Amino acid sequence: MKRVLSSFFLIINYKTLIVTALAVISTYVCYHFGLTAKFPDMLVGVAIVFPVVFSIGSAYNRRETALQRLSDFKGHAIAIYYATRDWTTEKSNDLPQRARSIVADLTRLMRTMFLSHQRSAWQENENRIYRLFSALSQLTMEMRQHGVQSGEISRVSQYVSKMIIAFDNLKIIHAYRTPVTLRAYSKVFIYIFPIIYGPYFASTFNDYSAQLEYVMPVLYSFILVSLDNIQDHLEHPFDEVGEDDIRIDDREIVELME
Repeated sequence: MKRVLSSFFLIINYKTLIVTALAVISTYVCYHFGLTAKFPDMLVGVAIVFPVVFSIGSAYNRRETALQRLSDFKGHAIAIYYATRDWTTEKSNDLPQRARSIVADLTRLMRTMFLSHQRSAWQENENRIYRLFSALSQLTMEMRQHGVQSGEISRVSQYVSKMIIAFDNLKIIHAYRTPVTLRAYSKVFIYIFPIIYGPYFASTFNDYSAQLEYVMPVLYSFILVSLDNIQDHLEHPFDEVGEDDIRIDDREIVELME
């Protein structure tokens, strides 16, 4: 029950209440002064619902792609750990422990980087991540000293390369989102539509029983702003605010390497 309420308040927030209040006031003013009009209902779908649903679908697909790239990162990181642990003929070395430590630092820095909104901190964390990738690459070359053949080392180097590619894909997903102009267009119409449709809502007053005249402006406001809130939460898959966000947990991947 607590989780359901938490999810509910993520999509129904102060913006919903503000727009709803403005829509009710607009409808009341229009009815009081006799300003009525019959706007076409299809305008809502064409001008607002379709672009918002498209944005939600686009943001959801980006999130799914990010999950796949994060799985690639984890899978190849664990494969490198297993290689350092199992492929060496001489077992009295610290390669597995060092590999686990580097991967833990990489995962922790990735989480910090994707949560940060400061450009300077972003650049600094990215440089540190690539230094850790370099350290991981150097560690794979040390496997030669412990009986690992060149062909197997080449395979492990490919694992490192795929980890770098997965990280870069995650970085691109974080940086490049739904087109800004489309988001701006949707937001403008979502927030002004319930207000400018006051004459239309006022024209429907005689179609409803007493005390139900304001049902339509309230419903329109709740639906449109809720859709916008859903899109906002999906738009930032790494901020760990929404229920559907991606949470990068360094402890989870380290536990898999125990």
